[in-house]
Amino acid sequence: MSVDEIEERIAKAATDAGRDPGSVTLIAVSKQQPLDRVEAVLDEGYRIFGENRVQEAAGKWPDFRARYDGIKLHIIGPLQTNKARQAMEMADAIHSVDRPKLANTLARLAQEIGTCPELFIQVNTGEEEQKAGVLPADTDFFIETCRGLDLPIRGLMCIPPVEEEPSLHFALLAKIAERNGLGGLSMGMSGDFEKAVSFGATHVRVGSAIFGDRDYPAKG
Repeated sequence: MSVDEIEERIAKAATDAGRDPGSVTLIAVSKQQPLDRVEAVLDEGYRIFGENRVQEAAGKWPDFRARYDGIKLHIIGPLQTNKARQAMEMADAIHSVDRPKLANTLARLAQEIGTCPELFIQVNTGEEEQKAGVLPADTDFFIETCRGLDLPIRGLMCIPPVEEEPSLHFALLAKIAERNGLGGLSMGMSGDFEKAVSFGATHVRVGSAIFGDRDYPAKG
């Protein structure tokens, strides 16, 4: 599916929800995609991309940025503190601030570097043990902590459990954001982005619907 088709669906979902279609940003998630697929989307004129891993992003985007103007890169996967500087230097936004140690590291680096990407706090709305993110009950305090560190918190991010109705999680994230005065909601992926838009998503992360199935490395 083309980026234009995805954007048309986003616009319709926003209009149906009484929202401005321009209030929703599509992030084309290019993690583990062949370079030629990514280049094809760049050639179509799209410039907003998401990567899970800093190492993969570092191996891909400097070359693309040398050849294409205006690229905006979002880091949307778990971020190790030892990769934080690299992430901050290459990314326009980081969607996975999920623990005090990382927040403190980002705050220190922001002082050293003099700038900081937009930040989203990842909330583990499903309270899944295997998944990163702040628990819903701890999110208000963590937002306050991040603000105390002068971090530019743009909003919240979630990845609903695959076996549960995502609307429940989108509604919960929106409620937490509203009571904390945060306007950004990074939620919704290839299978549910229109539903996320109806619940107020400002950033939707769409990969396979744009690029096709990912080429995961073989194990063994």
